[in-house]
Amino acid sequence: MSTILLNVNGIEVIYNHVILVLKGVSLRVPEGGVVALLGGNGAGKTTTLRAVSNLLAGERGEVTKGSIELRGERIEKLSTADMVQRGVVQVMEGRHCFAHLTIEENLMTGAYTRKDGKGAVNATLEKVYNYFPRLKTRRTSQAAYTSGGEQQMCAIGRALMANPKMVLLDEPSMGLAPQIVEEVFEIVKDLNTKEKTTFLLAEQNTNMALRYSDYGYILENGRIVMDGEAKSLRENEDVKEFYLGMGGGDRKSFRDVKSYKRRKRWLS
Repeated sequence: MSTILLNVNGIEVIYNHVILVLKGVSLRVPEGGVVALLGGNGAGKTTTLRAVSNLLAGERGEVTKGSIELRGERIEKLSTADMVQRGVVQVMEGRHCFAHLTIEENLMTGAYTRKDGKGAVNATLEKVYNYFPRLKTRRTSQAAYTSGGEQQMCAIGRALMANPKMVLLDEPSMGLAPQIVEEVFEIVKDLNTKEKTTFLLAEQNTNMALRYSDYGYILENGRIVMDGEAKSLRENEDVKEFYLGMGGGDRKSFRDVKSYKRRKRWLS
């Protein structure tokens, strides 16, 4: 049985004291696992990640109910810096790199919290270049003049420079060509297998995310409407219809269909 690294239990998140965005979201991330948070735009995926990494305050959001535990410790009141020290690092949606810095300078900014010496930091840098050989060839290029795929790799690489135990990855496939998306996900799988890095990834590309994760949660309108092993979600008829683009006809809400089916079963 895997140890639970992250336990999100029934959280509600409100923005500006009035807008309820998450409505009782619960999920668990086992140590060394890859867990996908799936759903369309506006489902609440980014808000969930921000609740975990304590980035909500900057968006005038707060967790108003429920609890978030990392290795059994309540973390809602910790700062983002405290979270990094505990080994949790978020890679923001939209490939945030420092445009005027080189790729290598960008990567090194990820190591500023490290206290284990220059030698250890350089060893991590070499490891990052090993996983992202493309970054090594572009190490002296200004980030502004690199491709979208290289910037996404740089953003993930920078997170790895902090030596994290868990990476929160927000929409890694956004705006990237399909073969680059595949490359990024292959590296995530590689890091998980070889470095035992735990990943919680928010992703609209359900097909890709379920191929590379162990477990998935589907969010709709701030609620989790379904969860399960990635393989069983991939084979689930409702998931195929709603999220893998394999169904025909008008698309209603996944949740409506599920509750309709539940009612139908109950009545029959």
